[in-house]
Amino acid sequence: MIRDALAAPEPETLPLLDEHREQVGVPADVAWTALVGVLRRRMGGARSLARVLGCDPMEATAGFSGRLGETLPGFRVVESEPGRRLALRGRHRFARYALTFLIEGDQLSARSEAAFPGIHGRLYRALLMGTGGHQIVTRGLLRQVARAAGRPRA
Repeated sequence: MIRDALAAPEPETLPLLDEHREQVGVPADVAWTALVGVLRRRMGGARSLARVLGCDPMEATAGFSGRLGETLPGFRVVESEPGRRLALRGRHRFARYALTFLIEGDQLSARSEAAFPGIHGRLYRALLMGTGGHQIVTRGLLRQVARAAGRPRA
């Protein structure tokens, strides 16, 4: 596993928000390629939202491929083990957060963790989690990766 040795000693532990799984039914390298491609397409152009929220990082790395240190608006790759694990972290005005993808067998999981400090953070969390928006977006992302990977139809 490759981890950012120049980052803070150990990333802060964030509270678990949720975890979702999707059967991809393809080899790990195919799932990885699909995951990176979907993230690049779906999140790479989110600069407007990143600006509104004051995200760090703000910009996407050109040609995002899931390598250590690369960025998408709102996320930086902090761990990368191609075909197995991709860990992203970021922050904005209302939260500090992590999104970790894990490929195990024919399953792809997405684990979300976040801290929402202050009154504005608590309000943002209520909006994000209370509406079900976070779950809808995360599950949709996993389904899109499965389709992009060519998941066999049941």
